[in-house]
Amino acid sequence: MRSLTTSFRNFAVLTLVASTLSACALPRPGPTRSELVSGSTEKGGDAFVVPVTADVARASALVPTLGFTSAFLRAGVIGSDIIRPGDTLSILVWENVKEGILGTAGLATPINEVQVDGRGFIFVPYAGRIKASGNTPDELRLILTERLEAQTPDPQVMVRRLAGDGSTVSIVGGVGSQGVYAIERPTRTLTAMLARAGGVTIPPEIAQVNIIRGNERSTVWLQDLYRNPRFDIALRSGDRILVEEDTRSFTALRGGPTFSTSLQPD
Repeated sequence: MRSLTTSFRNFAVLTLVASTLSACALPRPGPTRSELVSGSTEKGGDAFVVPVTADVARASALVPTLGFTSAFLRAGVIGSDIIRPGDTLSILVWENVKEGILGTAGLATPINEVQVDGRGFIFVPYAGRIKASGNTPDELRLILTERLEAQTPDPQVMVRRLAGDGSTVSIVGGVGSQGVYAIERPTRTLTAMLARAGGVTIPPEIAQVNIIRGNERSTVWLQDLYRNPRFDIALRSGDRILVEEDTRSFTALRGGPTFSTSLQPD
């Protein structure tokens, strides 16, 4: 009986030791106070360790105010009918003579995919080099008609802009489909273009939308963008749209009678 009791006690001790060792390997909920202090700015780290007071609690709860600058807010919506450098045009010409300069009488002669060059000009046979940018398709139609009338009587001309013109923006970051998108009639504003790109894929409460236009950059919270219609700004060709999440974070630990807070800077 004594031998059985001794064996049981030895087994219990071994079980207790094994349990103690396995507990040491369990994951912890977070760093210790000494580990946090060792990574603080005072020790050469990148974390700010401060006692949590009422003032600190209020400061950590504040959300930075973001919003587009007046230069972005004042930009008007681009008229979708104005021809610009880089646009692609389709031109049709009907002639009223049997032997036309471009085709047969009564049949339309297509001049497809005419590219507007960097200086805003196009070339059309028998009409020559014409300044297309700055005109609407109808205004360009009248210019072409006047030019061609000297070569063929009473020409009928049709001009239209093709989809995927030279006015484009690029969208990267937390959206459904990153890429380069044309500014067209349905996508002339920021929210419409974000929808075209598949929407935002990161949590809306921490999503920031950055617009880079030339050398200027402006940022707005995604939720503010949809709360305030003023922030649904008009886009410009060459705009770069970056959707990213707010990376600020903090850790609060109980250390004796006070709390310690680790603030991770942007």
